[in-house]
Amino acid sequence: MDILVGGMTWVLERFFDLSGSYGIAIILLTIAVKMLLYPLSVKQMRSMKITQQLQPKIKQMQEKYKNDPQKAQAAMMEIYKEYGANPMAGCLPLLIQMPIFFALFSTLRSLAIRPGASPSFLYNPDWNFWIHSLKEPDQFYILPALAVITTYFLQKMTTNMEDQTQRTMLYTMPLVIGFFTFSLPSGLGLYWVVTNIVGAIQQYFINKQPLPIVIKEEKAIDEGSHKKRKNTRGGN
Repeated sequence: MDILVGGMTWVLERFFDLSGSYGIAIILLTIAVKMLLYPLSVKQMRSMKITQQLQPKIKQMQEKYKNDPQKAQAAMMEIYKEYGANPMAGCLPLLIQMPIFFALFSTLRSLAIRPGASPSFLYNPDWNFWIHSLKEPDQFYILPALAVITTYFLQKMTTNMEDQTQRTMLYTMPLVIGFFTFSLPSGLGLYWVVTNIVGAIQQYFINKQPLPIVIKEEKAIDEGSHKKRKNTRGGN
């Protein structure tokens, strides 16, 4: 973690040299992180789409082995493996971002106690927007509200509404994020809001990309086989 915090501090300082504002520096840092994670986001979405299409097969296995949970789990994992899906793929980007989130928290704290720094060390009235200090919670509650709204819309772009768990997370996750943003430094709230905005833009382009449709392909194969058998019988 010390290495990550040191690297985060160095990058943030370089962006500050360019912009003259730690608020702008955090925005630039967030965009850089999201661009680096973009290939992972594409891979995650492909896996999630395949997983959604496999739900009928998964339900069949659950029904078939409803009295033997271990066999049902093994059968489901075999299906996921066969089609290259990962049911935990949706959690991966979040798990990767959490260390970055905590590293940024440590970075802001270390910047605030730098020798000779004033209480408003992270404050620049011309560049930090309405935020008085990036090391203090947002006194106007604008960032918590934006965190709730942007988290909801980003979740909605990726949520499978047929999945009860995902539907629940669609409404609970924004509230959890909003609560934490309410009590944490504004710099972290700014990072989270910009992360959601950039993530939504990336998700728009990801949704435009052709994704694998494994079930449809199987149906097409089955229909082709049926026609072939029918033609064979007709020829006989």
